[in-house]
Amino acid sequence: MPADSTPPPTVAATTATVRLRRRQVLVLPALLLLVVVVATWSLGSGAVAIDAREVAGALWRMVTGAAATGDDTIVTTLRLPRTLFGLVVGAGLAAAGVAMQGLFRNPLADPALIGVSSGAAFGAVATIVFGGTWFAHGTPPDAIALGAFASGLSSTLVVWSIGRRRPGVATLLLAGVAINAIALAGVGWLQYLASERQLRDLTFWSLGSLAGTDWKRLFIVLPCVGLPLLILPTQARALNALLLGEHEAAFLGFRPARVQKLLIALVALMVSSAVAFTGIISFIGLVVPHLLRLSLGPDHRLLLPASALGGAALVPAADTLARTLAAPAELPLGVLTALVGGPFFLWLLLRSPIVESR
Repeated sequence: MPADSTPPPTVAATTATVRLRRRQVLVLPALLLLVVVVATWSLGSGAVAIDAREVAGALWRMVTGAAATGDDTIVTTLRLPRTLFGLVVGAGLAAAGVAMQGLFRNPLADPALIGVSSGAAFGAVATIVFGGTWFAHGTPPDAIALGAFASGLSSTLVVWSIGRRRPGVATLLLAGVAINAIALAGVGWLQYLASERQLRDLTFWSLGSLAGTDWKRLFIVLPCVGLPLLILPTQARALNALLLGEHEAAFLGFRPARVQKLLIALVALMVSSAVAFTGIISFIGLVVPHLLRLSLGPDHRLLLPASALGGAALVPAADTLARTLAAPAELPLGVLTALVGGPFFLWLLLRSPIVESR
């Protein structure tokens, strides 16, 4: 064979497979290490800079019950719940993105397609606008979160109910588009009715932020996101089968309608609970799964945990930048993720072909 000729297809395919296997073996430990590094950076960054050794010492003293010293209160009381909250929310949004991309067999799908984000936004805005009737000093954040959570679940339930009448992924997609349009129209109408103070509140919520996070909020969101994160990997083989098509998945022994119902329920629970407290954080459920799919392939047995770890690293990293870039002011987290995620996603599209599901 001439020196400048390309290797036979079998050799090239074997080499590519070996490289892919190496990446697959290394990716989960590497992402886990990245999460630890980002969490340490987040805990040490802020108005008072704390180095990694002092952060580790503060966490150790909190776990062992030793007397707090120095800046321990800043780490364990102010920054730790916010960092853990970012880890949980990021993991949930990214895993939800993987589930939606597998369900719709489209790598450009994200959780907003089933109406949960726009529904939660409508609920939050409605609670802010009409909450003035019951709350003399403005609507409390917990009431806004409850309204967003209930409305996000309700909008997803409507999409699922429409999907039951005419089973199929296409029906779910079109129903989600319609519910998104209706919810956003409702948000616009409520903005028209809102007072100046209410407009400030709903604008702050819609921009996305982890500000105000405490241990109570973390313990509310943790089971709502953690339980679906534990269940989703059990559906990895079903998602792999759905990539072939619904009829093919049924032929392989899966029940597509049942899988769709479960996935929609899990995604709605994760996203609505996260959005309820953080507002809308863009691009996490789209960019992270898409980037990892380009690197690791479409196998959901690896893609689901890898995306969860990737999202768990990205959200606290973005939140740390939001807290520190314009200190003492704080940038809106949703705006920052959109400003960074949008151009980065365009770069991905120009650099690599879109992975198509067949």
